[in-house]
Amino acid sequence: MPYSRYLRQMLFPEVGRAGQERLARSTAVVVGLGALGTGVADLLARAGVGRVRLVDRDYVDETNLARQTLYDEDDCRQSLPKAIAAAEQLRQVNSGVQYEPWVVDVNARNAEQVIREAGVVVDGTDNLETRYLLNEACVGRGIPWVYGACVGSVGMTFTVLPGDGPCFRCYLPQAPAPGELPTCDTAGILGPAAALVAALEAAQALRVLLGKGDDSYTALKYIDVWTGELLSLPLARDPDCACCVRRQFPYLEGRVGSSATVMCGRDMVQVMPAEPVSLRLEEVARRLSLAGEVTANQFLVRAKLAGEVELIVFPDGRALVKGTTQPEVARSLYSRYLGT
Repeated sequence: MPYSRYLRQMLFPEVGRAGQERLARSTAVVVGLGALGTGVADLLARAGVGRVRLVDRDYVDETNLARQTLYDEDDCRQSLPKAIAAAEQLRQVNSGVQYEPWVVDVNARNAEQVIREAGVVVDGTDNLETRYLLNEACVGRGIPWVYGACVGSVGMTFTVLPGDGPCFRCYLPQAPAPGELPTCDTAGILGPAAALVAALEAAQALRVLLGKGDDSYTALKYIDVWTGELLSLPLARDPDCACCVRRQFPYLEGRVGSSATVMCGRDMVQVMPAEPVSLRLEEVARRLSLAGEVTANQFLVRAKLAGEVELIVFPDGRALVKGTTQPEVARSLYSRYLGT
């Protein structure tokens, strides 16, 4: 392997020649190839991580191009799967890295296969359900993973080191109800915020692969690029955590998780939430009004979204996604607009 291209990186004492050789033998898995995932994958490939597995269920859309840095207009015209487009671009960046594009929806059936042989897993997802699933899979297999999230001008990240510090469920024991949290499709997102969080995630991933850990690993990094606020908040392990202490894995075992059912002859899919919830419809309506035309009554909220898609949300978290018969598309839209 020619190391001359990594000379500046090897001059950094925490890497050196031995560290660069270690990176070349490493495998990183990036799950989700949106704004965070593309930034992370690009940085890891340029750093010389030997194998990068690229995992995403979606295809390139025009709205991605403002901040998802591995794609271009031609990818959009071809509707290329993001994993394929990302791998093709990265091969032009660093042909010495092995890329594994996986065009899959990460779920209970395949999560452990997705993270197989990983030295680190990096979060580029857009929903809490997948993060809980990754947390359980990585804790169960003892694989470090780097959480990252971004919305508006704000982002955050921290690293889960199984057996040494808190896991994601220690940080967020229960998922908020659908519609409670802002998403990129309701509150927007600034490209610089995503780029900064991706850089922080990539740095943490490199530290994991290089074995350069300390207490700052597990602190929550919070950044607001609009105000310039930057915080590092210590996180503690929950001594009674359902996941990393009591070893309960309901998402991984398929006992918890949203389900989608095609409505026969109606060009519609019903999506059920991961757990029973009780929504405040007025709050759901307010958030969805940022993304499309909304009508509501005491029983439901209807939102007309881009692409002739309509989302009908009920107080129990159930939603009908009109305009598709593909469960994976319906689940993706549910996650995008309701946030879980």
